[in-house]
Amino acid sequence: MDPLLKAELIARLERDAAVIATRFGLRYRVIEPESPRVRRRYGVCFRDGTIRIRLAHVLTGQPLRYSSLVATLCHELAHLRHFNHGLRFRSFNQRLLEWAREAGIYRPREAASAMPPERRPRPPPVSRAVPRPEAPRQLTLFG
Repeated sequence: MDPLLKAELIARLERDAAVIATRFGLRYRVIEPESPRVRRRYGVCFRDGTIRIRLAHVLTGQPLRYSSLVATLCHELAHLRHFNHGLRFRSFNQRLLEWAREAGIYRPREAASAMPPERRPRPPPVSRAVPRPEAPRQLTLFG
């Protein structure tokens, strides 16, 4: 991955982490990129407050979507309060994600670009209309 893009993604994650952590009274030490050699996890949180997040896809080396990075960030921030994957952890993680979505930080399907959201081109609106199924047709045996 391009070192400049990596630095921009980490800087953006740091800014977003600071906002989320402040809102929920969490304290972390640092956000770092995960080593490219690590292939089995998206992030890790250590007891000293170090959070590491994988920035690129294991197979392609392409940057992960920023929304995926934020989801991982929220997951790791939740570990600062609950250092397990129990019910309280999952509930708290969900609260973090919901708040991050409301704050405009977590935007599912957002590209990995480090470009600020207000400068990103908006995709065309997607029609939510469900096509009507075709009416059944009578079969004719003798035509």
